[in-house]
Amino acid sequence: MAKTYIFAIGGTGSRVLKSLAFLLSSGVECNTDSIIPIIIDPDDANGDVSRTVDVLKQYQEIRKKLKFSDAHPNQFFKVKVDSLPESTNFKLRVEDSSVRFKEYIDYSNLDRKNKALASILFSENNLNADMEVGFKGNPNIGSVVLNQFQNSQGFQDFASSFVEGDRIFIISSIFGGTGAAGFPLLLKNIRSASEELASWQLLRNAPVGAISVLPYFGVKNDADSEIDRSTFISKTKAALQYYLKGVNKSVNQMYYIADKIMNDYENNEGGTVQKNKAHLMEFLSGLAVIDFINTSSENLEGENKVKEFGIETESSNLTFTNFYSSTKSKLFKPLSSYYYFRYYLKNMLSSNLEMKFAKEIDLKKDFLTSDFYLALDKFNNHYWDWLKELSENERGLSLYTLKDGENVFHSITGIEPKGGGILGMLKGKDNNNRLTAQLNKNAKKHNENIENNFMNLFYKSMSNVIEEKY
Repeated sequence: MAKTYIFAIGGTGSRVLKSLAFLLSSGVECNTDSIIPIIIDPDDANGDVSRTVDVLKQYQEIRKKLKFSDAHPNQFFKVKVDSLPESTNFKLRVEDSSVRFKEYIDYSNLDRKNKALASILFSENNLNADMEVGFKGNPNIGSVVLNQFQNSQGFQDFASSFVEGDRIFIISSIFGGTGAAGFPLLLKNIRSASEELASWQLLRNAPVGAISVLPYFGVKNDADSEIDRSTFISKTKAALQYYLKGVNKSVNQMYYIADKIMNDYENNEGGTVQKNKAHLMEFLSGLAVIDFINTSSENLEGENKVKEFGIETESSNLTFTNFYSSTKSKLFKPLSSYYYFRYYLKNMLSSNLEMKFAKEIDLKKDFLTSDFYLALDKFNNHYWDWLKELSENERGLSLYTLKDGENVFHSITGIEPKGGGILGMLKGKDNNNRLTAQLNKNAKKHNENIENNFMNLFYKSMSNVIEEKY
């Protein structure tokens, strides 16, 4: 079964991974049997990483109860999320990174000449840097620490499980420390895999995709912080020159993405307080992962391809109408079907347990306290926060109005339903009861567990409503 290993490096990598999880939960077409997220971040307490890990765990909890075949119409959570055998919270362990850099390189025991060389390569701040929360925008430090990739147990586990037909995708930013350092080193270790590894030939020739996220946010000035937004562009330019000569040719499909609108975040060097709002660039980077996965093997051969993403019409807050038709056609139905699904569960399900559809699939009140439903509810809370953060950021993404309790048929920003308006409401064709009517119409008894019956019914019904109304 074909797998896609997704290395998410640094805070940006984890936030992209979170967006990808929400895209996959909605059933956006993704032609892989499973994804295996591998998070690389020395900051164990990073708030962005913690949120992503929780999203992935809830996804797994939901997915393990579901079956997928031609007999099961449900596409929500279709792609399986796996993890490496010995990984904790999807993370590849970076050893000895919770010390000061000078201790890591054993500076005090270097001879005079090597101390002099280290002082040329690294500033005093570099040498005294506490790496417990990452590399704070210093790829020169990160490149030394992360060069241990190939010796880690996580990398060994990845190599051992990699088989013919599998793919690799690497997510990183180019303007910080962890991502800028980690991407080239990880790629080098894959393309020059040790012959001691059983899969070394497969790794050297594996289909590899990568996205490098250029500056898309800034940080507020803070004299006490080692992170300085004024260095982002110069670091990016230097890294792009290196990527052009030493990286791009080793990747089958390379994606670049950036935005000229940059909001300044709080200057948090890491730890639990680092919880950046979800951003459009992360959403689009998730689409890049899916684009790579959906690219045929034939189109990955030959000359290495570099891709960028564009919008059809400029706006400080994007909706479906700002995307080119090819993007909109991939996203509109699955994302809107899931939005309706979440809306019904949050606002209508508990009061409709006596309706025909509930009786047909044997849906009872105790289902709402089951482990499956509680995981789904927790996942949907993360999903709602994600949508809100996307809409509040700069540049924003406001696909939906995000108002619980409103007429759901008017919740897709900038797009009115067919047969809507006052006449439609008077005829009962443009109100929330239409969702229940569709559930009643589609409900049938099946010899499946309640979780499959539930998801099959809701996927089919919400998809039918989206097709009918839009």
